[in-house]
Amino acid sequence: MDREFISPCHEDAYAKDGDRAVKGYNFSTMEKLVHDALTLFNAHITGRQVMSLLTYEKELQEWNQKFNLTAIRDVESIRVKHFLDSFSCVLAWGATPPASLIDVGTGAGFPGLALKILYPNMKLTLVESVGKKATFCQHIVSTLGLEHVNIVKARAEELGQDRQYREKYDWAVARAVANLNVLSEYLLPLIKIGGTMLAQKGESGPAEAQSAEGAMKILGGKLKQIIPVNLPGVVDDRYLVLVEKVAATPHNYPRKPGVPGKMPL
Repeated sequence: MDREFISPCHEDAYAKDGDRAVKGYNFSTMEKLVHDALTLFNAHITGRQVMSLLTYEKELQEWNQKFNLTAIRDVESIRVKHFLDSFSCVLAWGATPPASLIDVGTGAGFPGLALKILYPNMKLTLVESVGKKATFCQHIVSTLGLEHVNIVKARAEELGQDRQYREKYDWAVARAVANLNVLSEYLLPLIKIGGTMLAQKGESGPAEAQSAEGAMKILGGKLKQIIPVNLPGVVDDRYLVLVEKVAATPHNYPRKPGVPGKMPL
């Protein structure tokens, strides 16, 4: 598959900090998002970052009218199930956020772009094989003037065998992409030794983690921790599954695109 590398523009589209008189923006639950991010995950969101989130939210709703980027469409659900859910990753690293992070299967940019808004200095790579979703992510990067973001239209299996990406990242994250024994083959080859794989999972997370320990070991990983996540108004169980990269991934992994899903380790 040909890969398309999309380089971000650097337009400054931020509004003034604390400016609440922006036409078309809905502030009704944004204060709650800021409060919940702080109390649940110790994630501090500034006025400038609030404006970026509002712009992201507005663009997501507008693009969703033309393209099926996400099934989550109303404002409250976007703020809880996309933004707040993305911020839950802070539970994994606490006061030491990643210097470099790769988000595989990012879709409309979650959790990667939401975390980039939270950590402006973080070097971020977004991986998305669907063109319209990769294009939307590029649009958000350009609109918000985000720097040090690389968007790659490719399959994770391709990047894992590419020297430019293989074992280059402190953290690799994915949300709702694949079962953990398959996801481990997508993510672990991209992480430096000593780095961490972070999988955002639903209720099946603990069981998947247990059954995938053999695959993790083959790929140089070791199950480190499973962190429960509670989101306001969401009854489904959610977990962060952390896997430490303890050894180099053998050169024959990841296998060719499609093989990990068809023949899981």
